[in-house]
Amino acid sequence: METEIFEHLRKAVVEYDTEGAANWAKKAVEEKINPVKALDVLAQAIRQVGDGFGRGELWLPDLVGAADAMQNAVPIIEEEVKRTGAKREFPGTVVMGTVLGDIHSIGKTMVCALLAADGFDVIDLGINVKAERFVEAVKEHKPDILAMSALLTVFVSEQKKVIKILKSEGIRDKVKIMVGGGAISEEFADSIGADGYDATAPGAVKLARKLIVK
Repeated sequence: METEIFEHLRKAVVEYDTEGAANWAKKAVEEKINPVKALDVLAQAIRQVGDGFGRGELWLPDLVGAADAMQNAVPIIEEEVKRTGAKREFPGTVVMGTVLGDIHSIGKTMVCALLAADGFDVIDLGINVKAERFVEAVKEHKPDILAMSALLTVFVSEQKKVIKILKSEGIRDKVKIMVGGGAISEEFADSIGADGYDATAPGAVKLARKLIVK
């Protein structure tokens, strides 16, 4: 039964079946399958899609579909991890969100999914996140990395505002900051004092890995 459930979970992600992903996640919980192993299967599946995207064999809609499917399954299984007290090892913790005024979620969702697939503990604050909420999350979760996305140029100043508040609170040096989104460039990231920038979701994962070992 475990092997069958794992295969269905994997297929749901690589075939972008959001409903199936949730249903098989619930089935895994009902059958008392090891939730950490189930999360590993989901991670391997989204990594498979991410690798295909990186090689140019798959396209953005493929990555979005797989990320959506994974996001449907992960909360169900993570709840079981908490309930059973199962142990997971994380390379680091990332708090991520799309800045105030920006309601675009696709890029953020892909980055969150790929970071989770790479083993990171990801706290997704969602979209339209106030600067103060980012700062509160840094204080609350003490992440290794704070990641902020902005798709439109009109909203990029919010990223700068968050960094300014972190400095005024005396906690800027407690967290690495990475930024991304259609409105962001390497030059802008440098100008606001971010620690890193990447234009793609797979690239953001590699950047996160670099930042946590510095």
